[in-house]
Amino acid sequence: MRRRRTASAARTPRSLVGGAAADAFTVAYDGRPVAALAGQSLAAALWSAGILTWRTTRVTGAPRGVFCGMGSCYDCLITVNGRPNQRACLTPARPGDTVTTQEGTGRADLTV
Repeated sequence: MRRRRTASAARTPRSLVGGAAADAFTVAYDGRPVAALAGQSLAAALWSAGILTWRTTRVTGAPRGVFCGMGSCYDCLITVNGRPNQRACLTPARPGDTVTTQEGTGRADLTV
């Protein structure tokens, strides 16, 4: 006879694969620290910190964040380490990244 599982004995994805939480690190977003985990996109790290918008549109300055979440729409553009127009949903968070709100088309220091 099979024993019925109770809610307290429910399986989770982590328990099925034996995974463990990765060590957290920080990225800087507009000068404030944001926690991130290995393998997490910048969009996921920002969302986890309660930050839902990180870009303004060119013409009206309307706020934008993640829309499609898979790199098709370009609504989540962000400036990472001085490079504008990076898609936050596809850009992996890396320790020490400096992320800033992108205003309009973004601006890069083009001096070489």
